[in-house]
Amino acid sequence: MPITSPQLTTKPLWSNAFAHPAPEFPHTQLKILAGVIPPGLSGTLYRNGPGRLERAGKRVGHWFDGDGAILAVTFAEGAASGVYRYVQTEGYQAESKVDRWLYGNYGMLPSGNIWERWGKSVKNVANTSVLALPDRLLALWEGGMPHALDLDSLETIGTDNLGLDSIPLVYSAHPKVDPISGQIYNFGISIGAKTKLNLYESDRSGKIIKHSQNKLPRLTTIHDFLMVGKYLVFCIPPIEIQPIPILLGLASYSESMRWKPELGTQILVFDRENLSLVSSFNVEPWFQWHFGNGYVDTDGNIVCDLVRYPDFDTNQFLGEVATGATQTEAIGTLWQLVIDPTHGKLISNEQLVDRSCEFPIVQQSQVGQSWRYTYLAVHKLGTILRQEIVGTIGRFDRQNQTLTTAELDRHLYPTEPIHVVDKFDRDRGWILTVVYDGENHQSEVWIYDSDRLDETPVCRLGLPSVVPMGFHGTWKGN
Repeated sequence: MPITSPQLTTKPLWSNAFAHPAPEFPHTQLKILAGVIPPGLSGTLYRNGPGRLERAGKRVGHWFDGDGAILAVTFAEGAASGVYRYVQTEGYQAESKVDRWLYGNYGMLPSGNIWERWGKSVKNVANTSVLALPDRLLALWEGGMPHALDLDSLETIGTDNLGLDSIPLVYSAHPKVDPISGQIYNFGISIGAKTKLNLYESDRSGKIIKHSQNKLPRLTTIHDFLMVGKYLVFCIPPIEIQPIPILLGLASYSESMRWKPELGTQILVFDRENLSLVSSFNVEPWFQWHFGNGYVDTDGNIVCDLVRYPDFDTNQFLGEVATGATQTEAIGTLWQLVIDPTHGKLISNEQLVDRSCEFPIVQQSQVGQSWRYTYLAVHKLGTILRQEIVGTIGRFDRQNQTLTTAELDRHLYPTEPIHVVDKFDRDRGWILTVVYDGENHQSEVWIYDSDRLDETPVCRLGLPSVVPMGFHGTWKGN
């Protein structure tokens, strides 16, 4: 069945990608629109993001509320095929049967009268990221258990507790994989009489083999962390969540968050070996969704980068994305921190890139180690930032302190760039991004030479239907 373009509106072109629920498509051979697929590109790109932001004419309350849908693009012998499927969570299936929203979420309340909302569970939307294990794919959402999917068909197998039976598993969306040992580290926040930060270490199969719990000073939000040498590093923002309105069904999580800069940002450093606390200290206030990478220098200090915001207006902006029209300015830029982990001290804190950006990522084999290039999604120059989402991708060279960006037309919107090492030449890399064409209402997969982002992509592949811009992805090589 052909996909027709939506009628033009006064809203920005990117909003058309979210105007209607994205249709699934089965395994489909992808048409090469331009260029050729590099012979050394062999494996599968997985991406996760909200595919449905509307039911029966009612929009979700926040971009984070949309139902997760997974795109898999498999490359082999100069050809590519794709499949796109929704994660069949319990909440998604229940709401599909009645074709209306039932559950509350990050930015929306449950359906029903106020007394019917009390204590009602939040829907696990499985919409944030993915983790490719040897025998299954995990669709991740930071408020609950991951969902396991078949690596090839993307059929949903069910929730997966990763072998942890002692407590309910809350498994965040940003696990870190040691490129040498294959060990996996992650965290989750448990809400109860005391708010606890759970740390997890898993083996290559995903099975949790070590777990610790650490008390947090308040109920707050943590989205990402760093695995740096022998350390795990967290920056806890000065946000306080008020639980009573949530429990009474009076307010969503997003509505219950309060920005309190007087608290400062708290930095926690843990020993990766035994998951115990090494140091904890407070610094000036900021907010970050994402870290890029980090390493331990010759002096024993942690050097890391992150996209930093001066406040929490980014949450308001991302909520407005679900409406198709944003009006809040939220500028995040790339910063570098140098931390003395032993004495609990921030040695330096400096801005590296003054251009608004997000989704910092590095080559997988360099995670937790010294690195040169950080890849980013970047706002186009000359755009009105409060009205536009990221419009190009870039590479920041830490050695030369330069930012190189791709030249994308105004109507094109990329996603987080994923770095892939060439199968035959380990010194060569490729950057994969899914691009939405707002003028022609279609989605494509673009492949760039990682050393030539400012040149034409080496290949463009057409997808059968629109895949809305999402959050995070990964690469699993053959």
